[in-house]
Amino acid sequence: MRAARTTPHRPPKNRFPRLFAPAAALLCLTLAPASLSYAASGDARPSTRVAPEPEGGPVQTWRADLSRVDADDAGVRHSGGALRTAAEAAGAPAEASARMPGRHGTQVLAPHPLDRPADRFRAEPDAHVPEGARIAVDVRGRADGGRWTEWREAGPDEAGAAVLPRAVTTVQVRLVLWDATGELAVRGLRLTADTAVRAQGEEAGADAAAFTARVFATREGLVGHTTANGHVIRPDDHFVALPSRRGLSPRGSSDYSVRVCGPARCETAPVWDVGPWNTRDDYWNPSSVRESYRDLPRGLPQAQAAYQNGHNGGLDGFGRRVLNPAGIDLADGTFYNVGLDDNGWVTVTYLWTGSQTGSTFSTRGSDVRVRQQPTTASAVVDSLAGPTQVRVECQVRGRTATHGGRTDDAWAYLPDHGGYVPTVFIDVPEGRLPGVPTC
Repeated sequence: MRAARTTPHRPPKNRFPRLFAPAAALLCLTLAPASLSYAASGDARPSTRVAPEPEGGPVQTWRADLSRVDADDAGVRHSGGALRTAAEAAGAPAEASARMPGRHGTQVLAPHPLDRPADRFRAEPDAHVPEGARIAVDVRGRADGGRWTEWREAGPDEAGAAVLPRAVTTVQVRLVLWDATGELAVRGLRLTADTAVRAQGEEAGADAAAFTARVFATREGLVGHTTANGHVIRPDDHFVALPSRRGLSPRGSSDYSVRVCGPARCETAPVWDVGPWNTRDDYWNPSSVRESYRDLPRGLPQAQAAYQNGHNGGLDGFGRRVLNPAGIDLADGTFYNVGLDDNGWVTVTYLWTGSQTGSTFSTRGSDVRVRQQPTTASAVVDSLAGPTQVRVECQVRGRTATHGGRTDDAWAYLPDHGGYVPTVFIDVPEGRLPGVPTC
């Protein structure tokens, strides 16, 4: 069900300095002002700094297993009892796209169930961190099988703790490493969870619809290079890059996806890379919880503010002159599918920011079309580039559809996408979706 490309594949007319691939994402996030990344000369042991007992109630503590390196990890290996960056030949992110030396890597640990709900997390790595190396620890969580929260960087003490927008019962940890010498070694990681003390209703946008903004899009290109989550970019690829790893999906997943509407059509694609321009600019979040640039209104990327209004003297977070107002980068397939022939403005919905109401399912197949009405004769309002986490509000009987050996007349209404898809494209064994009401 792939939509026809509206224009032939061609190189971009304008390419400007950028840091989109993992080497940039991993290195640059450590160079920007960030008190939560670990760096030291010689043998640093952040775990020796024990935080005082927090005010939020009972504390849960566990030690992470760093020995398992699997398909959603990139550029890391476990040897000699420690997690280390891997050599280039072992799958480390390509350096050419960032034009910077050094080894880089990420490890996404297995989800960890909590004994009781918690929303505040601290991370204390036991590591040898040579001069010029960095470690960052991100955490996210979910409750009762619902959607994951965004990633938040966690420090070793209460002041640097990661506070999630809601209490969770399962937590996942991501380690981000940058190693200029090949000597960085993470021997262990201690995690602590408790409950933050906050005012009632402090959760930002907990009951709001998914946030939408109009931003300037550039074409990523870089076929053959590696994204921040370890994906090797292919011709006609379908994904996007955003300038913060808070919304970065693990490799091969669609945990964080956006709906991009261009001149011709809309497409929903996963966030697999970090950029453009900045790497700590989650502009889709309210200013009160934004990682950086809290002086800017929600929905305004710092690069756009620098280009149009002279924010930060017209420079990005790394002191480079901003040459376009880009707030999103599109892989080639997505770029052309939404109808762009050159860099331009698009409307983007950040789907993970929406309400947690309704049931969440994963779709199957690629280029799945979302219809205005529950029939294949109805207009297409969106297309899902690949397997996507979708929120289903209700289901209804419609035109019979067939896919993957299944035939059924049930259709699911996806409120975040403004239309219906046949349930044969949803990854459940039966046609009717369990727990979903009738429209």
